[in-house]
Amino acid sequence: MPFNFPILLTWLRVALIPLVVGVFYLPDTVLSPFEKNLAATLIFIVAALTDWLDGFLARRWDQTSAFGAFLDPVADKLMVAGALLVLVQWNRVNAVIAFIIIGREITISALREWMAQIGASKSVAVSSLGKIKTAAQMVAIPMLLFYGDLFGVIDTIMWGQVLLLVAAVLTVWSMFYYLQKAWPLIKEKADQLMDHKS
Repeated sequence: MPFNFPILLTWLRVALIPLVVGVFYLPDTVLSPFEKNLAATLIFIVAALTDWLDGFLARRWDQTSAFGAFLDPVADKLMVAGALLVLVQWNRVNAVIAFIIIGREITISALREWMAQIGASKSVAVSSLGKIKTAAQMVAIPMLLFYGDLFGVIDTIMWGQVLLLVAAVLTVWSMFYYLQKAWPLIKEKADQLMDHKS
């Protein structure tokens, strides 16, 4: 297993995930509800920034690796899933929306792994639609973790819910996009399997 600074940042992101969840379970005598919201928001933002930084540094310093390429999306998905679960627990996100987003991530991850095994990973490369979905999601989640008026001007509850709904719609849309791109190969492999059995 290779180890370098970009991979260290990815491991840091994994380590920060339990903190986003755990901060909400501290007694109110340790942190007030507002302080819990603020702490979880800041931790999530730091974790999200490491997502950009580790990829940038890996490319800049030519320290990309197969392990880093594996660990980075796993850390991202754990971060999003952990935050969404705690938001569902605190009734800030509808469980159906959380299920759609998490379910899509599992489906597309499995699809990409299968496509990589047959040497067709480029068919399900990240699209601009997926990037917009991720951007909406990564803005919505810290807003819903904060859950209040930001600077007395921005209603993070309303905007967080709107952006997460947008992310959920784009999640379904992008999932069908990836499945459509992969479908010819899926059908081809299924036909080959049937021919082999016959």
